[in-house]
Amino acid sequence: MSNQPNILLIMTDQQRFDTVGALGNSMIQTPALDRLVNEGTAFTSAYCPSPVCVSSRCSFLLGQWPHQTGCVNNMPMPQRKSLMEYVNEAGYQTHGVGKMHFSPDSRKLWGYESRDYSEEGGGHDDFREFLDENGFDHVVAPHGERSEYYYIPQPSQLPERLHHTPWVANRTIDFLQTRDRGRPFFCWTSFIKPHPPFESPVPWSRLYRLVEMSLPFLPPDYQMLQTWWNRHQNRYKYRDQGRDMNLLRAMRAAYYSCISHIDHNVGRILDYLEEEDSLDNTLVLYTSDHGELLGDYNCYGKRSFLDSAARVPMLVRYPERFEAGRRCDDPVSLVDVVPTCLAAAGLEKSPDHVGGDLAKVAGGDSDRDAIIGQLAKDESGLYMLLTREYKYIYSAADRKEYFFRRDPGRLDERNLADNAAFAPLVNEYRQRLISWFREDGYEDPLDGDGWREFSNVPTIPDNPDAGQLFQDGRSVSSRFPDGYSPRVDTMRG
Repeated sequence: MSNQPNILLIMTDQQRFDTVGALGNSMIQTPALDRLVNEGTAFTSAYCPSPVCVSSRCSFLLGQWPHQTGCVNNMPMPQRKSLMEYVNEAGYQTHGVGKMHFSPDSRKLWGYESRDYSEEGGGHDDFREFLDENGFDHVVAPHGERSEYYYIPQPSQLPERLHHTPWVANRTIDFLQTRDRGRPFFCWTSFIKPHPPFESPVPWSRLYRLVEMSLPFLPPDYQMLQTWWNRHQNRYKYRDQGRDMNLLRAMRAAYYSCISHIDHNVGRILDYLEEEDSLDNTLVLYTSDHGELLGDYNCYGKRSFLDSAARVPMLVRYPERFEAGRRCDDPVSLVDVVPTCLAAAGLEKSPDHVGGDLAKVAGGDSDRDAIIGQLAKDESGLYMLLTREYKYIYSAADRKEYFFRRDPGRLDERNLADNAAFAPLVNEYRQRLISWFREDGYEDPLDGDGWREFSNVPTIPDNPDAGQLFQDGRSVSSRFPDGYSPRVDTMRG
């Protein structure tokens, strides 16, 4: 029997940092996450390296910053050696459950010995087959209706026993029950929720109600904090035609329901590990690929380095290396997951791995005092440098800088970039980020000692119907009786 610990990575999709009860949210009910906080270390200043699914997961998987992977948006990932390949070569039995979002090959094993396939959008995968076998072939959007309904709270079309969230937990527990007991296991358990659409099955859909939800964060002059990415995203998510506070609170209630439903199923996995007496010998790391603006700044989705979208939960339980009840405020990133897993397994990280061991960070044994981030490149590039004290952002599309003082317990509120009193600090952070890129040989966004200005910056069409996005499930054109046919079916033909 190996002395190496088991490794369980639990990832949600689009979960904000401020949705854990034990970390200060008195509204949300998260007893399983609270347990991880109390029995492990909570990293309260954790950020995604890129606030969008594919590029964030790529950095998580490879342990490199986006400018090093070359994956800076929802685009193909470079085919390099993954975390799963490292631990599999060291004797771990590797298994993946749920959304991986590997691109361009969604079914790639990439170091897994086995996978339970399921991706968002309702395509053909193991979860789709599971629904069909259980008589739910008629549900064309098993994770919720998208397109115009993307941000409309929805009751699930599935009963709780067939919903994707418990399916992920069930498949994880099935793997744990049938695994090779002669080897340590590595399992990446990845939930699709709370990624929109915000839909939960009964009774979870009624756990929270509109009347008890807080309003979004709308500081004075919040429009000045939006970038082109915010405005672009609001347009194609159908959220730029006015604000309905009741709808917004219902949206937030539905979002919280998704998280509590996940929490319950995370608790089931933890309980199973405890019952078989392997919990304390398992590195459990819970995080998310990015956050969700959820109406803050009158914005929705991700694709922003404002805390609502870029800051994520990061909870680690492994008594051998992480102190129970500890809270670490040092900035950390998803690029730190690979070195943390390798260190727990007794393996050396590669020179290509830029992150640090989270156990050392929590113990004060890290000389890194800043993290960086990137979304997209060229004329739509968005860049960030963050320390304990300040956050610097540059948007190429807007040719604009943003500089925020990081006050505990507060979201980003006031852009100090144009305030003369902060000019030396802004210059320091700008030059530090530019130097970071230059030292890594990444010159694309640079022009001398400043940012490169692009002539073809993107704009938002004036027509409010231009640029809206369709993300439908399977076509239903053939399911109508004679005399009825949808005039617009984005899946037909």
